[in-house]
Amino acid sequence: MRDTFREIRSRMDELEQQLRQELAAKQEEFRYTVEKKKVRFSREVQEAHRALVTRWTAYAYESGVFKVLTIPIIWFALIPAMFLDVFVMLYQVICFPVYGIPLVRRSDYIVLDRHRLKYLNWVEKCNCIYCGYFNGLMAYLREIAGRTEQYWCPIRHSRLPKSTHSRYDRFVDYGDAEGYRRELGEIRKDFEDCRKK
Repeated sequence: MRDTFREIRSRMDELEQQLRQELAAKQEEFRYTVEKKKVRFSREVQEAHRALVTRWTAYAYESGVFKVLTIPIIWFALIPAMFLDVFVMLYQVICFPVYGIPLVRRSDYIVLDRHRLKYLNWVEKCNCIYCGYFNGLMAYLREIAGRTEQYWCPIRHSRLPKSTHSRYDRFVDYGDAEGYRRELGEIRKDFEDCRKK
């Protein structure tokens, strides 16, 4: 069963590589380059983008009163998220070296770049920063949790969760007591793919 999971994960990795190739094609189509994590558009594209900015007052008006009233609730979630970010960063810096688990690079998951798009008004830019941070943080947390689970409890669930993290294919099958005892030591060391990145 583990081989089947690894084969499926391998196919998923191939599809992700195809997605990266598609994104590279989009760079050419929309005439931008990425150099040292900085995006550069041609001057004419930047001017065209500026012409498409919606005034923030019109944006707020078009959103409607009820949507505007939800803004404090959305932004309040940022406070516990930031505490969680700091705690998990400290957790992995302190614990992962003890366990022999490679650290997760935060910058691989939290990408803040959409706020630089010239066709967005300042409200949209703030929304893009929030979404990039929050969703990136959740992906970062998931990878840290997945590596932790691989070390401490690498057993699949009796039923497949809605989605699985990147380490799940290394786990032993639910109910496979002998496989768990036999393979636990090797699974706890199986982080070579993380060290290559």
